Parts: sequence; C-alpha cells; structure tokens
Amino acid sequence: MATREFTGKHAAAVFIGAFGIIIGVNILLAVSAVKTFPGLEVKNSYVASQQFDAKRDAQLALGWSVFAEVQAERLILSITDRDGNPVEVNDLDATLGRATHVKDDSRPAFEFDGTAYVAHADLAPGNWNIRMTARADDGTEFSQRVVLRVNG
Repeated sequence: MATREFTGKHAAAVFIGAFGIIIGVNILLAVSAVKTFPGLEVKNSYVASQQFDAKRDAQLALGWSVFAEVQAERLILSITDRDGNPVEVNDLDATLGRATHVKDDSRPAFEFDGTAYVAHADLAPGNWNIRMTARADDGTEFSQRVVLRVNG
C-alpha cells in the first residue's frame, strides 16, 4: 500500500478551507444582525440624555400604570391612574411587535371602551412588545414599552 504525502498544497487547502468557513459564518451572522436591527431609538443620544430626567419626572408625576393582555383575539391596553381608575388619553400612538425584529410590527387601531383601549389582534404565541406614547390632558408625554406574553 502506498502512503500519501501531506504536501504544501494540502496544507494550503486545509488553511484556506478553515478560514473560508470562519469568514463565511461571520458574514452570515453580520448580515442577519443588520437585517433584524429595528433601527435607532433616538437621533442624538446626547440631546436625549439631557432631557431624560425631566421627561421621566413628568411621566412619574402622572402616576399612570400600563398593563396589556390578549383575550379572544382582542388586545387590551389598560392605562390607570394612582387610584386604579381608567385613564382616557388625548393621543395614543402604539406599535405592536417582537423585540428582536420589525417584520411583524403593526399599529393596532385602539379604541377606548370606557375602561381600556381595545384593538383586534391575532397574535402568535411568544413575547411581544407594545411601544406606546400617550399624551395627558396637560400635554405631558408618556412613553413606555409594555411587555406582552401570548400563551399558545
């Protein structure tokens, strides 16, 4: 039986193949990361940081609590004051979506029914986020990310 020699060509092929796999996987992961990145939260983080404390204090002074749930394909967003009474806001802007990508994002058509905001939603099981902004009667902006768990 003849033995085969491990030559420089074989070493080069192993070297190129191994690094080719590493580079290929890195490119695949980088492309996946960029495709699923939902985008910037703020245009200028320095300016946003200068206003953060004042906005947070104004929002906390409202004393609102927010809770979300799904019941029979109805998405219910409850906003209550310190005493647990329902709050009807002047303006509600909400985006419903997954935390990891934007392909499932939607803008529910919430309507206030006297106790909570309700919209039709046929959601797959898993973790969802509602990124909402509401405006109080005095003009205070209230922003919050509400985590919603849909059981399957």
